[in-house]
Amino acid sequence: MKLRPLGKSQIDASAVAFGAWAIGGWTWGGTDEQASIKAIHAFLDAGGTLIDTAPIYGFGRSEEIVGKAIADRRDKVVLATKCSMRWDLNDQQKSRAKKKFSTSEDIFDQPGQESEDSFDVYIYAGADGIREEVEASLKRLKTDVIDLYQTHWQSDDVAIEEKMSTLEELKREGKIRAIGVSNATVEEIEAYQKFGQVDTDQEKYSMLDRAMEDTNLAKCDSDQIGFLAYSPLSQGLLTGKIDPDREYPDGDQRKYKDRFQADNVRKVHAMLEPMRGIAEKHGISLAQLAIAWTLAQPGCSHVLAGARTPQQAIDNAGAGAVELSKDDLATITKAVHEYDGV
Repeated sequence: MKLRPLGKSQIDASAVAFGAWAIGGWTWGGTDEQASIKAIHAFLDAGGTLIDTAPIYGFGRSEEIVGKAIADRRDKVVLATKCSMRWDLNDQQKSRAKKKFSTSEDIFDQPGQESEDSFDVYIYAGADGIREEVEASLKRLKTDVIDLYQTHWQSDDVAIEEKMSTLEELKREGKIRAIGVSNATVEEIEAYQKFGQVDTDQEKYSMLDRAMEDTNLAKCDSDQIGFLAYSPLSQGLLTGKIDPDREYPDGDQRKYKDRFQADNVRKVHAMLEPMRGIAEKHGISLAQLAIAWTLAQPGCSHVLAGARTPQQAIDNAGAGAVELSKDDLATITKAVHEYDGV
């Protein structure tokens, strides 16, 4: 497993990270705590060190599971989590926040109906909110320091100076070690940089989601900011294992996305076809090839890959050791550029 720096933080972390979104269960059809803990242990045993989670992943559930999994091996982990997605704001905080979604409809446009159990989720990163969140995350994660702390979304009405000043204070207090942003524009990153050191930027990036190449990836490459690519397998689509006619259960967000409809899945399979020979040559899976290609792109320092079983975690970690030749990369990139799906 390659180790790469998290920007200028002086923290080295495995190039492939364990993305802990799915183990939170919400929008992923539930979770199996013991299987998730075993998957995290398998990832660490395979040489992985970076684990990325967030409070919103299962409304604290993902962080709790990660905390249990690393309790006896905290020294082997570079621990990353986030702030700003809140479901528990008071009225004063809501006045500075932006509503992100309702759990009856949610961020994935999943159809639903308001009920007595529905609630709204807001984006809020005021100084008081960040401090509330960091203490809650430390408790759930069973640790006294978070290695990388990231603002999850950037759409509230709080000035970036207030956000960054609070994060810098937390770093001086020893509660966090490095500062990152997520789902941010280049302009927002530059605004953060006026008030402190931005160590990482986490954005959606994969063979199917390439908008970052001329914007954030270029920015991170030029400024020595770590770039953490999330959803590098497009929620399993780039593994080549999803059948076009697969049916998803209620509670699985993929059921409602155009990208997972049969016609588009067939287009993805066609894109992957020229890559199969390269994967076979290296003795790796298509999923590992997709991760390795992502890591080879200019500016991309780390890739976050989710796993719900030990074998998935081991396979993801293995991608961190794959070396693709220039010819391999050229063949893969040509197929990626020719994809015309969703």
